[in-house]
Amino acid sequence: MIDSTTPIRVARPSRDLAAAERFYRDGLGLTVLWQTTERVPGEHDLLMLGPTGGTWHFELTHDPDHPPEPAPTVDDLFVVYLGKPVDEALIDRLAAAGGTRVPAHNPYWDEHGVTIADPDGYRLVLCSRTWAQQASDIS
Repeated sequence: MIDSTTPIRVARPSRDLAAAERFYRDGLGLTVLWQTTERVPGEHDLLMLGPTGGTWHFELTHDPDHPPEPAPTVDDLFVVYLGKPVDEALIDRLAAAGGTRVPAHNPYWDEHGVTIADPDGYRLVLCSRTWAQQASDIS
């Protein structure tokens, strides 16, 4: 049975795990939960980040032998519900860590937050609403 305590992993490729680490750790503030520390022939390089003690983590992979090119679309979103206005200092940290502020494809996200493209072009949305507010919109 899947419930609110079920662990979740979201994974996607990255061109540059060091750049991704700077963005998600130094910019967003996630913790590095695990990463490969040396190249193992035939295996992917991995970077796993998430909140300390959380039930989810974000995994970025890099296959040095056959690297897939990340192919983000405008709707490939990683949404974080902050429940308060987005702090400009957070936006500045994300930009300093390799992110680029971009307009959202869906105007909802510009109305309720800020969208930042990560170094691979995937979009992080910092939403000023809470998950409960979002859920009430769709129920």
